[in-house]
Amino acid sequence: MNETKKTPVDIAKETFAAIAAARQITPFSQRGEGFDLPTAYAVTAELRTLRQARGETFAGRKIGFTNRGMWAEYGVYAPIWGDMYASTVHDAGKLSGPFDLSKMPEPKIEPEIAFKFARAPKADMDDAALMGCIEWVAHGFEIVQSIYPGWKFSAADGIAGGCLHGALIYGTPHRVEDMAGAFVTALPKFSVSLSRGGEVVDRGVGSNVLDGPLNAMRHLLTLLKDDKSNPPVAAGEIITTGSLTRAFAIAPGETWSTEIQGLPLPGVSVTFA
Repeated sequence: MNETKKTPVDIAKETFAAIAAARQITPFSQRGEGFDLPTAYAVTAELRTLRQARGETFAGRKIGFTNRGMWAEYGVYAPIWGDMYASTVHDAGKLSGPFDLSKMPEPKIEPEIAFKFARAPKADMDDAALMGCIEWVAHGFEIVQSIYPGWKFSAADGIAGGCLHGALIYGTPHRVEDMAGAFVTALPKFSVSLSRGGEVVDRGVGSNVLDGPLNAMRHLLTLLKDDKSNPPVAAGEIITTGSLTRAFAIAPGETWSTEIQGLPLPGVSVTFA
């Protein structure tokens, strides 16, 4: 049954309430006509306004669905992006205990590469110039969630649902400094193994994310050039670039870990509660 078409403000308010209550809702694309990607990114801007109004601090962005191997599984066939906040970005070394999943509906885990920018990047930069804007590189987990039952949604729904972002838990950052050239070469080629309880469940490589994390980053910058609702990436932002492996459901009591080969980054281990 169709319902009266909602504005981006209306959708943002519903999304905001659903995320806060860890409550699932019917996808917006199933409720009426005209719910498209520009509308969804307008929702992103309105959701940012709501979160900042309650005191949250914008920290950066996540890029989703950069791993083409996940497209058919979820029915989303191009990357999307959403915001991250100081309340959702965590240094793994500073966690005081198991990470609480109780406020995340149907959580899943994704091993990713994240960048922190010292200078604002531009879409037309080559890899060397783009790497020159980066302060540090880190490996970590993005914990994604779905406010839509059974992980069934359109790309626009995913964007409007906070781009499925629950948390980023990152390991020890490696400052780029004089190693920028080495990172440019290694980022598409490095490998990662993902384990649950010490047993490997999947493996991935840097090229899984749009042929490399820098390419994923450039895709975000290109999207933002034409975005009338959201600002470009600025100095100080943390950007996580998408899952290197498939996404896996997680549950309290489990410990997940990674091992990295081919990058000067340590693996990450997180226990959930």
